[in-house]
Amino acid sequence: MKRTSAKQAKPAPAKKAKAKAKAVVVNPKAKAEAPKKNSAKDVLDFDNFPAGNVTRRDVTLCLACIFRLFTKQLGLAPRTAHNEIRRYAPTVAELTAREPERPFFKPSDEKNPHCPYCDAPKRWHARVAVHRVEGGKATDAARRALVKKLTTKDEQFHIHEEKKTTRQIFFEWLERLGQELNFEDDRAWMLAATRAYLQRLEPKMDWREVFGGVRAVRRSQRLAEGWELDGARLFLAPTIYNDVLLVQYLVSRSHRHGGRTFEGRLTLLDLVRGMRYGGHLQAHGITDRDQFDVLEKLVEQLTGGGDAPAKLHFIIDRRELLDKVKDVYERHS
Repeated sequence: MKRTSAKQAKPAPAKKAKAKAKAVVVNPKAKAEAPKKNSAKDVLDFDNFPAGNVTRRDVTLCLACIFRLFTKQLGLAPRTAHNEIRRYAPTVAELTAREPERPFFKPSDEKNPHCPYCDAPKRWHARVAVHRVEGGKATDAARRALVKKLTTKDEQFHIHEEKKTTRQIFFEWLERLGQELNFEDDRAWMLAATRAYLQRLEPKMDWREVFGGVRAVRRSQRLAEGWELDGARLFLAPTIYNDVLLVQYLVSRSHRHGGRTFEGRLTLLDLVRGMRYGGHLQAHGITDRDQFDVLEKLVEQLTGGGDAPAKLHFIIDRRELLDKVKDVYERHS
């Protein structure tokens, strides 16, 4: 793969210093000041993970809703209710639902948010985060190393595993991507969707840096594979470019009439016809004539096997929940 960037002039070699170095005068006040320490990294550090294989979802849990359920409806004593809430283990389904249900709700940017169910103020709200890691060679070693570092005290972290197929994982990823994109700005969401797909295709590449100055994505007429960055233009080999078109079509077809892509608005028939005439179908051995059968084969090729077994790993962060429960109990005991 070739990466093109603008050449920079080499700096002239520095002249050798002839004078002796002057003694450094230390300010006695500065001497007394302790050096600033770098803030410690959070134990849940995913810097060593490929960006395209890790996602995070935050939801807010209203402790007032749960506390009232236990004390008012179930008649539990405050201390017992406190212990029950501390043991509460939110499920992955609760934390990843498109529309959270009571006692969960979506995080708010308001300075002083209130619970949409019981109007409880911010002090009753606890953030619960769930980190989703796709299993595979790119993440397994880093995930195991991370899990070993996590404390088991008070069950601050819950670990879950789900068995899926590569097709299921791909469409779950596609659905989340569709929720994050702003389809009112075609240029912005198309670039974002392209970057998201390339992160999955080459997870070790820093695509944030690559896309830092990208203004347009083009089909390369000379690359047989890979990609090339030329100034503000990113050129993709025909196979990758067609895969990007397919991702754009799939992610936008439920939001637009047909699907929006770099090639304009396309129906499934338009998409298949373009890939057939461009040689993309032949290159992948797809000879079906029915457009829906062709789409099925394209998705299978895109997901790397379709029904091949795969795993998802979830790390649920309960630390803020535990801290807030303790604070709430002390306030109301």
